[in-house]
Amino acid sequence: MSESEQAAKGPLPVVSWLKGIDTDDPFLEGHKCGACGAVFLGEREVCSSCGTRNQMNAVRLPNKGRLYSYSIVHRSFPGVEVPYISAIVDLDDGGTVKGNLINIEPDPANISFDMPVEVVFGDALGRKDRDGNSYIAYFFQPAT
Repeated sequence: MSESEQAAKGPLPVVSWLKGIDTDDPFLEGHKCGACGAVFLGEREVCSSCGTRNQMNAVRLPNKGRLYSYSIVHRSFPGVEVPYISAIVDLDDGGTVKGNLINIEPDPANISFDMPVEVVFGDALGRKDRDGNSYIAYFFQPAT
């Protein structure tokens, strides 16, 4: 594949539930149970909450939520810049997502549980596959 073909192809999603990366409106896709309303990431045929089969429907997840938990990581795999904030966020209207919290100093004095956050999309920290294709990822940042 030529460089111009790669450039036209655009970045690749870092996870399968990141949709719309070739548009101006990327989003996270979840699956919602038609029986109990539970929301999950990733495709599934059985609800992990109520056990109902074949009632899972794809839904667009909201881009706003609240910080449920976090950890400031000081030691990581070689080549991964530290410290960074690993976070778990409860999205508005259901769904829980893990990701990195960015655009805030990794100091507990600056971070509070239940703080409002928003999902943002961007380059996956310069990571590329062996063919030189870049990736787009999702992150959380304090809500504006």
